[in-house]
Amino acid sequence: MDRFQLRRALRAAGVPQPYYEVPGCPGGPQRADRYFLEERAGVWVVGVHERGEREVLERFTDEDRACRWLYDRLTAGGPAPVPATPEEMDALLHDSDGIQRRAHEQFERALAEARRRTLQEPAAADDPSEPPPSP
Repeated sequence: MDRFQLRRALRAAGVPQPYYEVPGCPGGPQRADRYFLEERAGVWVVGVHERGEREVLERFTDEDRACRWLYDRLTAGGPAPVPATPEEMDALLHDSDGIQRRAHEQFERALAEARRRTLQEPAAADDPSEPPPSP
């Protein structure tokens, strides 16, 4: 597989183009954080571009292996996340306090339930409903 075949395969798999950067395969606007593939002095590198920095994750001696690695990484785990609609983003931005409050309440309920279970579950040796071990 070469980078052009990779681009076609990713498009066919439904991976949005802004999630990756492939040389010679121009696309639309890129995400600030994305995977990249590039050739450096005869070596194919694959990595992530995050916060303006590039971190190489893998190096390959041939384009085929690099392209297959990137394809597997971008298609493993199901379809790419669907970006939020402007309405969803607006709701999230305007209700961030409510979202945090509900998350904290759910956490507190789960913690209380875990504590309750711990207090209710006697150790096996202390359980009076169990008969003592026979000699």
